[in-house]
Amino acid sequence: MNPRIPLLIQGGMGVGISGWRLANAVSGAGGLGVVAGTALEITHARQLSDGDQGGHLRRAYAAFPDQEVVERVLGRWYIPGGKAPEDKYRNVPLGRLDSAPALRELIVLANFAEVWLAREGHEGQVGINFLEKLQVPTPEGIYGAMLAGVNAVLMGAGIPAGIPRLLDDLAVGRAVEYTIDVAGATRPHAVHFDPRSVVRASTPEGLAPPLLRPGFLAIISSNTLANFLLKDPETSPDGFVVEGSGAGGHNAPPRGKLVLDERGEPVYGPRDRVDLAKLASTGVPFWLAGGIDTPAKVVEALAAGAEGVQVGTPFALSVDSGMSPAIRRDLIAAASRGELVVRTDPRASPSGYPFKVAQLKGTVAEPDIYRARQRVCDIGLLRTAYEREDGSVGWRCPAEPVDAFVSKGGTVEETEGRACLCNGLVATVELGQRRTGGLEPPIVTIGDDIGQIVATLGDADGMWSALDVIRWLTSELSGSDLAAESPQGT
Repeated sequence: MNPRIPLLIQGGMGVGISGWRLANAVSGAGGLGVVAGTALEITHARQLSDGDQGGHLRRAYAAFPDQEVVERVLGRWYIPGGKAPEDKYRNVPLGRLDSAPALRELIVLANFAEVWLAREGHEGQVGINFLEKLQVPTPEGIYGAMLAGVNAVLMGAGIPAGIPRLLDDLAVGRAVEYTIDVAGATRPHAVHFDPRSVVRASTPEGLAPPLLRPGFLAIISSNTLANFLLKDPETSPDGFVVEGSGAGGHNAPPRGKLVLDERGEPVYGPRDRVDLAKLASTGVPFWLAGGIDTPAKVVEALAAGAEGVQVGTPFALSVDSGMSPAIRRDLIAAASRGELVVRTDPRASPSGYPFKVAQLKGTVAEPDIYRARQRVCDIGLLRTAYEREDGSVGWRCPAEPVDAFVSKGGTVEETEGRACLCNGLVATVELGQRRTGGLEPPIVTIGDDIGQIVATLGDADGMWSALDVIRWLTSELSGSDLAAESPQGT
């Protein structure tokens, strides 16, 4: 039996913001530390190319059950002493339905190591967060995390109906088939993964060795999605994270026809609020997220029937997060002066979901920087699969070069205002690619309530730790602790 999920869940903010250091700090203090599974194959490859400073990745890799996989990954990506500063990072192969074995091994190993490092040195629980939109690397990513003993998998940005079955199959070592969304599909399409491709040991039945089955928390923003997932035991999660539109990163689009306000942001109304009483009546535990930025709101969440809360922005701005220290300082300084604007941009993300963008100088949010950046799609995580006339699957992204996107059946209108989140978010954790004109510019996402958080948490230097966040958020919980009981999967 897995331990019970704690009252406080740290948000799984990607790319690299919720890294192993942050998750380790939160888990060691009694919360559920969560690493972001998004783009770990990219960030690990680039950290290895930078020489794996501190040797942390190689320390985790040494615990991986198949050292031949480790040797191949290090042989491809590790540069002792690090690459020259003026050199470009070598590109990681783009994912597809039949991804190269080298990419699959990198995904498994990176997710294993991130969870392993997050679990190191304490007895607390660790979770991992994925986006349903990024379907192709999901089986390998989850399996790598399970090999490291992850306690919970969290997923949003879509309808994660296939995850419970995927977890069940991987836990018993079975090869899996994971259906993916393909635009214009005339037949089902899926990615396939056999755990024995990265773990040579097998049971007498020919399966990979069994693993702990982590609990699954679906991130939702409507009762409709909750009810849909609960209709069938094969799609039912072990709990929900109910995320409001104030959260950073991707937000669910408003229900019904899209209406924009005077700032060009989506307007959310009563239909976009979850009826917590109805959700509680299902008997499935839930945690509230998005705008949980004071101790009083934590108390209110528990009074509303929640098992606890998921909190992102205060942790993203802590010294334990993976965010570039310079960007974190700029964010905090601008917010403390009351000058920072966080815009819910309905166009920026290639996914089509609204995306929170901090209007910070020196980032893609500046129109001149956005226009000057040459369009390129060399990470490709947010590409959309589409079916060609011959029935094969192609890939396109509205943030790629316009001519390329149109040649694949897209329209010019779909490309307008799109930003390359893959490259921009990787740059935010100081792993941006070097281009002819310099480094990739970052794009920064953060929650709406950053101003209040900075005013409350910041010390004389405007700095705080993950432990400071936990102590602050739980300061009004009389008689409660972070290990509050709540059901989890077996």
